[in-house]
Amino acid sequence: MSRIAYVNGRYLPHGAAAVHVEDRGYQFADGVYEVCEVRQGFIVDMTRHLDRLARSLSELQMGWPLSRDAFKMVLREVVRRNRVRNGLVYLQVTRGVARRDHVFPNAATMPSLVVTAKKTDPRVVRAKVEKGISVITVPENRWDRVDIKTVGLLPNVLARQKAKAEGAQEAIFVDVDGTIKEGAATNVWIVSEDGVLMTRPADHGILRGITRATVMDVAAKLGLKVEERAFTVEEAKRAREMFLTAATSVVIPIVSLDGTTIANGHPGTMSAEMRDAFFDVAEKTPT
Repeated sequence: MSRIAYVNGRYLPHGAAAVHVEDRGYQFADGVYEVCEVRQGFIVDMTRHLDRLARSLSELQMGWPLSRDAFKMVLREVVRRNRVRNGLVYLQVTRGVARRDHVFPNAATMPSLVVTAKKTDPRVVRAKVEKGISVITVPENRWDRVDIKTVGLLPNVLARQKAKAEGAQEAIFVDVDGTIKEGAATNVWIVSEDGVLMTRPADHGILRGITRATVMDVAAKLGLKVEERAFTVEEAKRAREMFLTAATSVVIPIVSLDGTTIANGHPGTMSAEMRDAFFDVAEKTPT
């Protein structure tokens, strides 16, 4: 079955789906996006993703292309039409189509909306969970407002490509003071030497990860101590555990950082425990 995409009110074959050449997302990266996991026919944490979308749109003074209820209907319909039981649904909103000019277009310009969905193979993520992954660090070189989930991801693309070239699976941005910020497409966590679960505060320095927020709820349910503070690369190398969170992979253990083995070089028990409990805590919206 051919994939189906939603583009500005129309459901189209994926190969025929297109936006105008003067769409501001294409010309200026003037847009935002969200990615939700689809698991066993349910969209995971839809409410939190739409809440973050609302914040991103507000921060960029951008309007909604549809009502929130209509958004939910389109997301579910795209998942259904693509027969995705396990996979991802992606949505992107841009400021719309207008004559190229850096300033905002006329207020009557309608935002553009694209929604796609695709199946993923759970075995790929399972293999990473069982073995753990390797990561590298790269200097922070992004704009200051990474708390807005924009489509302007070129530094992230280059960082992830560098990781691939070095045989790693993720790149982690490091601030000038030596503290870890976040991955190219993930949030970063460690379990400290005294057993405290730690992650950087979700201020303007990192994206307010949805999976990160749900993992906070999971930790509370499990009675784990969580501390939100910056930590250095050296602290991470001494950690009992290190892992990433993201909607595309939930909780992925890290076993190597810049060539240094984390703990005993195997996935830790705390990340496994949180992954096992995650979908009991996360919101699940049926499609």
